[in-house]
Amino acid sequence: MLPRIVLGVAVLGALCVAYGVLVERRRYRLVRYSLDILPTEAPRPITALHLSDLHVVRGERRTTAFLAGLPQPDVVVVTGDFLAEPEAVETAVAAVRPVRGRLASWFVLGSNDLYAPRPLNPLLYFVPRSKRPRRRAGRGRAAELAQQLVAEGWVDLDNVRLEADLAGLPIELAGLHDAHIDRADFRVLPREAPGRLGIAVMHSPDSAPEAAACGYDLVVAGHTHGGQVRLPAIGPLLTLSRVPGDVAAGGLHEVGGQPLYVSRGVGLERGQAPPLRLLCPPEVAVLTVGG
Repeated sequence: MLPRIVLGVAVLGALCVAYGVLVERRRYRLVRYSLDILPTEAPRPITALHLSDLHVVRGERRTTAFLAGLPQPDVVVVTGDFLAEPEAVETAVAAVRPVRGRLASWFVLGSNDLYAPRPLNPLLYFVPRSKRPRRRAGRGRAAELAQQLVAEGWVDLDNVRLEADLAGLPIELAGLHDAHIDRADFRVLPREAPGRLGIAVMHSPDSAPEAAACGYDLVVAGHTHGGQVRLPAIGPLLTLSRVPGDVAAGGLHEVGGQPLYVSRGVGLERGQAPPLRLLCPPEVAVLTVGG
């Protein structure tokens, strides 16, 4: 009896892996949320398309086709990790070209935009960072990526605070670089125009509690891939984040009394994570901000 049970579990596991590799990692979906955070005198609701963790490779077709079919929002924000390899800068810039917002397009970068990925045993993610073998990371093409995006009308929010207007709606923006690799400069977070709608944009949700404490009305982040592999009744096996597991698992949450949306991402890291998703399909979100 026991050998049959072991065999059945092994077969089920193999089927789950095959499904995650062949089906779910390409089962893109669009989710929608409504947030009532605008003042009553706001001119109209604003639609924001949130993308994250595209991890584009050269010659990418499926992700590019999916992005090209998305509805055009008022605002689009990308929370980092455009790239899966430095050679894909031009492919990534072309992939996000069709989804630029009518009013504004914003981005921050992530670690995979800064450094060239090197093969890593995924099991090492379960080992504390201080105990992992040290690896020398190759330099990526982050500067070229940012320059090409800015040339096409995107606004680079890496460690930047600025004020802007969206069709008559005054906003205050704060963008943070990747806190997961200690690139976030928290000196940009204190609010200087609290009368404006405050939006904080970051790669890793590790910075979300600080942004909420500063009074930003909406925080958006990525990085975690929602855990990428989730199990029933257990949730994500690994999130690489300091925020609680249910928050890092993605979706709309509340931190410090403020809404936080954590994207489950679109793509997969190259050579550093299993090439599959399980119970965590790739997604992008449309956030309708109203009053």
